[in-house]
Amino acid sequence: MISFIPNSCVGSQPVSRKAGSKKLDPTARQRMTQQICVGVDISKEMLDVGTTEEQHWRCANDEPGIGELVEKLQALQPEKIVIEASGGYEAAVVAALAAGKLPVVVVNPRQVRDFAKAIGRLAKTDRIDALLLAKFAQAVKPELRALKDEKTQELEALLMRRRQILQMLLAERLRLAQARPGLRQEIKDHIHYLVKRMKDCDRGLDAALRDSEVWREREALFKPVKGIGPQALLSLCAMLPELGALNRRELAALVGVAPFNWDSGTMRGQRRCWGGRAELRTTLYMATLTAVRYNAPIRVFYQRLVAAGKPKKVAIVACMRKLLTILNAMVRDNAPWNENLHAGA
Repeated sequence: MISFIPNSCVGSQPVSRKAGSKKLDPTARQRMTQQICVGVDISKEMLDVGTTEEQHWRCANDEPGIGELVEKLQALQPEKIVIEASGGYEAAVVAALAAGKLPVVVVNPRQVRDFAKAIGRLAKTDRIDALLLAKFAQAVKPELRALKDEKTQELEALLMRRRQILQMLLAERLRLAQARPGLRQEIKDHIHYLVKRMKDCDRGLDAALRDSEVWREREALFKPVKGIGPQALLSLCAMLPELGALNRRELAALVGVAPFNWDSGTMRGQRRCWGGRAELRTTLYMATLTAVRYNAPIRVFYQRLVAAGKPKKVAIVACMRKLLTILNAMVRDNAPWNENLHAGA
């Protein structure tokens, strides 16, 4: 006679257990279903590697050490590898991991530090940071993004160098105005050298632009847009490869021209833009100042906002977002500039 157990599935067979078998505890079962995440803390000389299994090891931050790291991580097959942006020291590691077909993500250090505060992890060492990055990868699951190719990285490096030379040139011209007579000639010679290097850098940037068919097409597409000059075009190519692939809200947040809410209960706080790619935002700001004067759709939009009582700086940021949205649509649809179309946007 078959006896039925209340609330059991009809027709189910009883599960036999071997003597001595142990039931998996919830922690072990969760560990089996979750894939391992890895964090790599990068310094000038060493790479500290941590996993969600609390494993830790170190490698030298050189070619043999990076090769050893790639081999170990390929054997481990992690779900995600998270690395903090560290001023360029991470470039060789990220390139090697990407070449090894490993899921590597470069994240903002501020996000990781905020995560550490949220979980009460206040201590900071290289080992702790590597394990923290692994926990961050597992909890936050940052989105994998396509890494910049070699040409884009080279273009970005040239743009950065140009900005550095420009900053030195401005500083030397300010010093020249107050320099004593005995030092003026030396400063003038340095200014002459910096101007020459600036011209060399501009020629290098132009050559990089001409070397890429995609960038040449983008140059032809953006040329009729008043406000988008050579430097703005180069910055968009180097620092915003996502142009045309994201929607307008995602793109505005990525650049840092999206106002975020600051509300609580009945309180309605002031919306502010923050975060994003600062260098690109600076270039876009200068391009928008020109567009506000000479680009008819942007000028009309700016004047309408100011007439409605918006502060001028708020109106300019709104124009930055509108200009960015137009450029994104042009790239997405491969559509030429149409002043009449965008005047009603």
